[in-house]
Amino acid sequence: MFSKLRFPVKGIVPLLLLLLSFFTRFVGLNWGAPFFFHPDENNMASALSQLSFTNFNPHFFAYGQFPLYLGFITLKIFNLPNDFSNSIYVLRFWSAVFSVGTVILSYLLARKLFPKTAWLLPLLLIFSPGLIQLAHFGTTETLLIFVFLANIYLAVLYLSTQNRAILFLAALLCGLGIASKITAVFFILPFLLALLFARKKPLVLIPLYLVLTSIFVFLFSPYNLIDFSDFMGAINYETGVATGATPVFYTRQFLTSTPYLFQFVKIFPYALGLPLTVIFLVALAYFIIRRSIKITPQSLVIIIPSLIYFLYNGWLFTKWFRFMSPLFIIPPIFIAYFLDRIFRRRHWIVTILCLFLILPGVYFLNLYLHPDVRLSASEWLKNNLPSSTNVLSEAGNVVNLPTSPVSFTVNNFDFYNLDENPELPNRLIQSLAESNYILIPSRRIFKDQNGPNFPYASRYYQALFTGKLGFTLLKTFTPQTELFLDGENAEETYTVFDHPTIRLYQKTIPHSISDYQQIINSSP
Repeated sequence: MFSKLRFPVKGIVPLLLLLLSFFTRFVGLNWGAPFFFHPDENNMASALSQLSFTNFNPHFFAYGQFPLYLGFITLKIFNLPNDFSNSIYVLRFWSAVFSVGTVILSYLLARKLFPKTAWLLPLLLIFSPGLIQLAHFGTTETLLIFVFLANIYLAVLYLSTQNRAILFLAALLCGLGIASKITAVFFILPFLLALLFARKKPLVLIPLYLVLTSIFVFLFSPYNLIDFSDFMGAINYETGVATGATPVFYTRQFLTSTPYLFQFVKIFPYALGLPLTVIFLVALAYFIIRRSIKITPQSLVIIIPSLIYFLYNGWLFTKWFRFMSPLFIIPPIFIAYFLDRIFRRRHWIVTILCLFLILPGVYFLNLYLHPDVRLSASEWLKNNLPSSTNVLSEAGNVVNLPTSPVSFTVNNFDFYNLDENPELPNRLIQSLAESNYILIPSRRIFKDQNGPNFPYASRYYQALFTGKLGFTLLKTFTPQTELFLDGENAEETYTVFDHPTIRLYQKTIPHSISDYQQIINSSP
């Protein structure tokens, strides 16, 4: 029965895969509206909304100009106002489109690598939690993933055809990637290796490929050169943040992180799902022990660039979820190859395993089938908190929890500088005395600011969670998105941008100012 799953390209399976990819990428694409909580998305939308036919300089160089120009042209084609909200939506639209493109490319690649089970790889990518999430952010990650996989596919294709027209397409796509984010320079590697392995005029074709790529970078992100001083200033700042040379409050979670281990504990199990991560490690161990991976040029154009990318980005001080996103496609490729090799004649086993592997992604879709948890929490606060009450919350979020219009007061306190500004501990003590509720909008501060480097913050949260402050947990707003794992243990940007857990504490035992002083100022 399961042998019937081997449909040709024009069969029903590719169509179903395409429909599933569209559904998982476009459902709930308006999440968070009318509030937008992702900082990079907001920055890109702000830059896009400033563009006009008389001014194409976005004055924003954390990313390249190509995605901004693509969004601007799209808005003009559909005669939509170039305002902030529309900029958000058009960026999300293209992010979803590129993610669907990645699924299509994965099917084409699988048809060349393991044609009998070609449906498996795109299905794993369709229900990858990390790829579903990134498709709902109006940022550059899905474009970069698409470019990386496209260059892998074109490299494999070139090795089998030697068609030089592929070189032009590879240079164009890589140029678009670098014109979107400078770190996409890594994505020249697959096709560069293909030119070397093909051994057909590499001394001529490699310079041609690099020159064409550079031309496309300039064409689609011209202000990197036109406004070179601002571009380099942004690059130096971003590099400083990435390496830890420029300390900022939003990278404190990495102070005690271990390179490479962090990614396998805090990123991949959440991005891929725990079952897929475990099977990937099993497959990797199997291939290493049995030495059963066929070392071919086709396999090397996948393995070598991925390994170089991981080794470079894995040791960086800043280990954000999105830094690893181009590699989210690699474990599914390994797993699809592994299952094809091991269970080639037992498709029923492959099908059952696949259903198990996609469960986390199916469950993760809950996030976009329901209202944003912050909007649900805000609505509950408005309907249930007494009037003229005081709520102590946390500043530093991109958008504070929306609570207007209400009759109660929200104090968004600066906990990030609690241990650096000598005036803040006394202000916190005063706020505790005045507040009836404490609102924790995400895990961002209490998970990151603990230990001897943050004595005040550590004592405050320990006292809150143990009840010493006199506040009792009243309500927890938890999005149902993670299967087998607790999302709050992941790298923080995985949850805080679109599905944080929100906690509300109510004052049940009032304390005096001196009591709060003793709790906050004394050692545990």
